[in-house]
Amino acid sequence: MSETQKPRTVLDKDDVLSGLFASWDAIDALLAGLTPEQWQAPTELPGWTVHDVVAHVIGTEMMLSGTPLPDIDVAGRGHVHNEIGALNERWVEHLRSKSPEEMLALFRDVAARRKAALMAMTPEEWNTVTMTPAGPDSYGRFMRVRVFDCWVHEHDIRDAVSAPAGEDAYSGPDSRLALDEMASSMGFVVAKKGGAPDGSRVELALTGPLARTIRVAVDGRAAVVPDFAGEQPTASITLDGRQFVRLAGGRPMVGHAPRDIEYGGDQAVGTRIVENLAYVI
Repeated sequence: MSETQKPRTVLDKDDVLSGLFASWDAIDALLAGLTPEQWQAPTELPGWTVHDVVAHVIGTEMMLSGTPLPDIDVAGRGHVHNEIGALNERWVEHLRSKSPEEMLALFRDVAARRKAALMAMTPEEWNTVTMTPAGPDSYGRFMRVRVFDCWVHEHDIRDAVSAPAGEDAYSGPDSRLALDEMASSMGFVVAKKGGAPDGSRVELALTGPLARTIRVAVDGRAAVVPDFAGEQPTASITLDGRQFVRLAGGRPMVGHAPRDIEYGGDQAVGTRIVENLAYVI
């Protein structure tokens, strides 16, 4: 493998799969308790019901299993804004006629097949470079993105059917890995979207059941770092971890009690970062 082919992110396979499988198990348990009416409840994702969100999750895993993309024209739909959105919408439309019982059975089938295939992957296959939603990286990184995507959509469904997760539900490997994936994008968010100037040291302190600290240093380019080598942050932002997920995921705060956000240091930079946290396509 040449230098240009080496993955930027090498992740422990067992750890990532524990999170992915935990997310699928949580979705399975949630879907099993839904009424037919709840399957048709609108979510906060424009144009999508609970049924559509599940179809998206199923369709992505079917695609990763080698199922051809459905040949369906989805042009002209107001909530489809880009190529990835069109790809997702084709799976949603393809599965639209399925009943809740058929959808749950299909989810369980594709999850079981994906589990078997993923567990059988060799280290070389797991670490090989592939195209991911975050650009060329290891297949393992792609699967961590899948943890994030499935985890976020579980909570989209919960919001739609008024079944919020308890605080203890955020302590599992799926929550941890989803936050790991989000944290890896904070360099881009802080510097490119938030406009933090060169020399900035930005600290995001997440509180609540998703508590963690994310540090970004801007030195020519932005990078997530474990510490600031004894230096104090030039800007700090303290907010509830669940609120951070909603803002970074572009989910509205309407209907969700916003918690106070505290700023330290350069408040203009901190405010600008929070206002531009949304980065998920």
